[in-house]
Amino acid sequence: MGTPDFAVATLSVLVAANYAIVGVITAPDRQAGRGRKLQTSAVKKYALAHDLKVMQPTNLKDVAFLEELKALKANLQIVVAFRMLPKVVWDMPAYGTFNLHASLLPDYRGAAPINWVLMNGEIKTGATTFFIDDKIDTGEIILQKETLIADHDTAGSLHDRLMLLGADLVLETVLLISKGLVRTQKQPQRPELKKAFKIFTETCKVAWDAPLDSIYNHIRGLSPYPVAWSNFVNGEEEKIIVKIYAVQKEPALHSLTSGTIVAGKKDMKVAVEGGYIQLLEIQLQGRRRMKVADLLNGLEIKKKSYMA
Repeated sequence: MGTPDFAVATLSVLVAANYAIVGVITAPDRQAGRGRKLQTSAVKKYALAHDLKVMQPTNLKDVAFLEELKALKANLQIVVAFRMLPKVVWDMPAYGTFNLHASLLPDYRGAAPINWVLMNGEIKTGATTFFIDDKIDTGEIILQKETLIADHDTAGSLHDRLMLLGADLVLETVLLISKGLVRTQKQPQRPELKKAFKIFTETCKVAWDAPLDSIYNHIRGLSPYPVAWSNFVNGEEEKIIVKIYAVQKEPALHSLTSGTIVAGKKDMKVAVEGGYIQLLEIQLQGRRRMKVADLLNGLEIKKKSYMA
């Protein structure tokens, strides 16, 4: 059970290991783009290419879906980047249902663990497999694997690394279950767990009055999706929304107001507490995503320009 590319890696290793995949459950097709054409999930595309049975329920409690699911006679269900399951679904197989989560549980339960570990400046993260229960990401842990977070990691690079690490972890988990060797452990109960809340548009807005490292982590934790943004005020002109994909941090002493833009012929940076955020790749509203050096060839940065 899964939908995005992150889940395809897991399905792929299970197929390569010759496990009998009796069914693939994924999100319904949806309209997207200017032409409102129907788009299928990455998991569905992979499943159809490998002649796997695909199911796309809109209601996981629908009687017809439950009967079809039961008829598959699956003895194990694996969930990767899907939605919350009702008990009637996760309790169906003899060996239960387990989930792959892209964090070291119990920290970073929720919808966006990859983004939040970076935004919070963590130095390590990982993946966890656990048996699903009636709450979100709270079930008993089967296995965990760690990976270190580099200072240059973005949500994109960390996503790809955890996708592969997680797929291998699922394979190990299935092997343990098939051999009857699983020894689970309850998730530790701590008063202040770090959360991975769903990210909204307002969450992505850059607060230029924050310290250098905090801003740097915020931007890389949202790149390339859902992407950090700011209001760009060029001189006396009205505000333009700018999406910020790639930056570097430059520790330095200065007396400029946070948000002030300092631009040269080929570079553009923003003064913040503790230094500068050098903009490397951005997208101005109504334009395509560009390297800043290329953008400055046709854009005049006026005096008293700033980010807000």
